[in-house]
Amino acid sequence: MTAVSPELLRRFDVPGPRYTSYPTADRFVEAFGQDDYVLALEQRRAGTGAKALPLSLYVHIPFCESLCYYCACNKIITKHHDRADVYLRYLSREIDLHTAHCGTGQVVSQLHLGGGSPTFLSDDGLRELMAMLKRSFTLAPGGEYSIEVDPRTVDASRLAVLAELGFNRLSFGVQDFDPEVQKAVHRIQPAEQVFSLVESARALGFESINVDLIYGLPRQTPESFDRTLAQVVQLRPDRIALYAYAHLPERFKPQRRIVPAELPMGGAKVSMLSRSLDAFMAAGYVYVGMDHFALPDDALAVAKRQGRLHRNFQGYSTQPDCDLIGLGVSAIGRVGATYSQNAKTLDEYYDFLNQGRLPVVRGLALTRDDLVRR
Repeated sequence: MTAVSPELLRRFDVPGPRYTSYPTADRFVEAFGQDDYVLALEQRRAGTGAKALPLSLYVHIPFCESLCYYCACNKIITKHHDRADVYLRYLSREIDLHTAHCGTGQVVSQLHLGGGSPTFLSDDGLRELMAMLKRSFTLAPGGEYSIEVDPRTVDASRLAVLAELGFNRLSFGVQDFDPEVQKAVHRIQPAEQVFSLVESARALGFESINVDLIYGLPRQTPESFDRTLAQVVQLRPDRIALYAYAHLPERFKPQRRIVPAELPMGGAKVSMLSRSLDAFMAAGYVYVGMDHFALPDDALAVAKRQGRLHRNFQGYSTQPDCDLIGLGVSAIGRVGATYSQNAKTLDEYYDFLNQGRLPVVRGLALTRDDLVRR
């Protein structure tokens, strides 16, 4: 990787929104609400809007048992698992409201459960959620059905339940294997635990296994991250997602627990990125784009070679350009020429549904120029 000048580092070493859409989510406006979203759903149902696209579902499960200091996701820290039972009842209401406007039985080619920690749900809770989705939607054979997994809270038997429910892709949140970094971000998970889970997942026949990494965390150095990279290469997941940590303590309270003096500077972060690219490419991974790598025979790498690669709010995908219905607190959707986002707090999310209304609080109607650029 070409060396980056100190002047450029100083100029551009600032956080920005993660690129998951055009325009990005920070451009959403509160003037876009439930009525605008319902119109988009009904146009999809009637076929009077843009051409009908395949359907993707995202379900947000906000609960986590413990707090990771780096996290900027919408989450609720609790050990009271009965809160998930209440949440599932409200999710069921939201699903019913969607089908009232867009019909039942629509074919879904992509499903992703994110959080928070979706594996906060019990086995019965996961079964209930999947049953709710299957009552209202048709999950297409051969689709992409993925779930984010917290390695600290699952074992081989839980992975077997996920396989039984039809999930064919897993994403493990690793971030860094270094014990000192794990202490600094309050996420302790021995490498041996992750290796064991990945071995079990392979034995269960999951089609694709992803590992998430973050560079720029406290106490990381280029040398310590090299050791994590070596372990990830040894683990050999099908896919790797490599994200840069954005330190925004004024926006995300958990990040205030991170000691600023322990954060690597811009030059060290660039070095970690450069070393990551070198390590993964040397190990035979294909650079899919932006923040993703995949083994040559993985569906993402194949799609890139064949010019069939797509990107949406759920990252890179082999599925054609999809409409996306976001379910759950803070979930983002994309239907036709609109983006929408649900209420970000449980109280507001529940209030909307108690009134029989979809919990959309902001979004965007795309202009012709937006559509061309997207």
